Amino acid sequence: MYLYDEIDQRVVDQRVAQFRDQTRRFLAGTLPEGEFRPLRLRNGLYVQRFAPMLRVAIPYGIVSSKQMRMFAHIARKYDRDYGHFSTRQNIQYNWPRLEEVPDILEELASVQMHAIQTSGNCIRNITADHFGGVARDEIVDSFVWCEIIRQWSTFHPEFNWLPRKFKIAVNGASADRAATHVHDIGLHAVRGADGEVGFRVVIGGGLGRTPIVGPVVREFLPWQHLLTYLEAALRVYNRYGRRDNMYKARIKILVKETGLEKFRAQVEAEWALLKDGPNTLIAEEVARVEARFTRPAYEKPPGDDAAIAEKIAVDTAFRNWHQRNVFPHKVPGYAAVTLSLKKTGVPPGDATSAQMDAVADLADRYAFGELRVSHEQNLVLADVRQSDLPAVWEEAKKLGFATPNIGLLTNIICCPGGNFCSLANAKSIPVAQAIQERFDDLDFLHDIGELDLNISGCINACGHHHVGHIGILGVDKNSEEWYQIELGGNQGEIRPGVGAAIGKVIGRSFARAEVPDVIEKLIDCYIKRRDSEVERFIDVVHRIGIEPFKEAVYGKTDPKSPRSSGQLATA
Repeated sequence: MYLYDEIDQRVVDQRVAQFRDQTRRFLAGTLPEGEFRPLRLRNGLYVQRFAPMLRVAIPYGIVSSKQMRMFAHIARKYDRDYGHFSTRQNIQYNWPRLEEVPDILEELASVQMHAIQTSGNCIRNITADHFGGVARDEIVDSFVWCEIIRQWSTFHPEFNWLPRKFKIAVNGASADRAATHVHDIGLHAVRGADGEVGFRVVIGGGLGRTPIVGPVVREFLPWQHLLTYLEAALRVYNRYGRRDNMYKARIKILVKETGLEKFRAQVEAEWALLKDGPNTLIAEEVARVEARFTRPAYEKPPGDDAAIAEKIAVDTAFRNWHQRNVFPHKVPGYAAVTLSLKKTGVPPGDATSAQMDAVADLADRYAFGELRVSHEQNLVLADVRQSDLPAVWEEAKKLGFATPNIGLLTNIICCPGGNFCSLANAKSIPVAQAIQERFDDLDFLHDIGELDLNISGCINACGHHHVGHIGILGVDKNSEEWYQIELGGNQGEIRPGVGAAIGKVIGRSFARAEVPDVIEKLIDCYIKRRDSEVERFIDVVHRIGIEPFKEAVYGKTDPKSPRSSGQLATA
């Protein structure tokens, strides 16, 4: 857990005072709406369908028990008793009163939290692998590098008004659990030929109106040059990115229209001016940032707990939970536990104030007072003794956080959609709930196996539908809500040699009531076509294509499909 130093705290406190004055002047009528809008956006405050929405930053997804209790307090005092954990590893409040937002920000600052740069045309909250620091396949602790980027990017004067919002993800392990190929910039830790740590740099990925799997711009960037290379890439984007058309303003459009080789040459030319300059990292600076992180005081148990193996053998319910929600830890005798926020009947990613308080208690008792938020909208206890797993399981069941569905169909990523968002074409939450209810049978879920289902209420793709194995997009047809289905998306490596993929639309859209039936037909087609029980849904789609699935849904190939031919786009 990163602990603020004096400068960190001063920056956040000063921003609170600044925004309090800006809000006071706006409410008094002396600060026009046109001038207030960019100011409130830089402080995470949106105007949604029914009320303001405040997006609070959780840098790279790490939150302490004290901070989680503050989230609960804010939900009770200023909102409607709950918060929503988002795919940006942030928390959102959907019902704050504008005049009370400065008070919320002041209370957040008291526990080293803020809402700075969670919106607007700037560098947003840096996201990371939620198993950072504990994964067995880890190359570097991604959180240290995220913090270095956060300190560099916060209030960066040159990048305070970019052509469009800018999102960076850092993955420190071999497996990509941070969806680096669908970010404006994705950084994937690698080792060079001599064993030195560096980063593979992906630039120009993204979802939304034009979904693109980002290309690799540099295979190996030495760690010392991380900030100078980021600065070079952002300078090129700032100079050449479109400002006349918001739909073509993202860096992915610039890379696509410029061409990869020309864009790479522009970045390299800019980097030549910056390389070895003041922003070149040195070991002492990395050590300074790393020293600000608290580290668990691991005990030295003898290794894997034999009693857990025995419980797995005799207790089916515990075995299912352990199989889906418990992740191996690099320290023998410990495990990482995912607390599922996807219980049937509950909006995905939502937690009440009582649940947040209780999960903070869990973190204190079993995980050194720390939690993580995953971009899949779940919570993680990253450092649990194996001997404590049964107790954690029992406590999580009482909270409604023990559904054994991580990686399965009902672990749905879902944006708030038309229930709240003024941009949405359709509601997302009722569709997610209907699918969860249809597939509530855990035995059937485990038989289906790994399957990512993502839902977005509009083309902005906050629910990451483009990279779901099954993606659902809400669309507007004659002022009515309809839903488009995509197949074959994936956020990371599908199998060795086959990378991230953007899904393909299977055909015409469906009314809301039809969607669960469509999903059931897709599942039935998969089960009939798979070679074995271990062949995943995504593997079958990429092996046989989408035509058999289209036929299963429509009865024949749908001539209205906008993308009915061609290969799936992969990295």
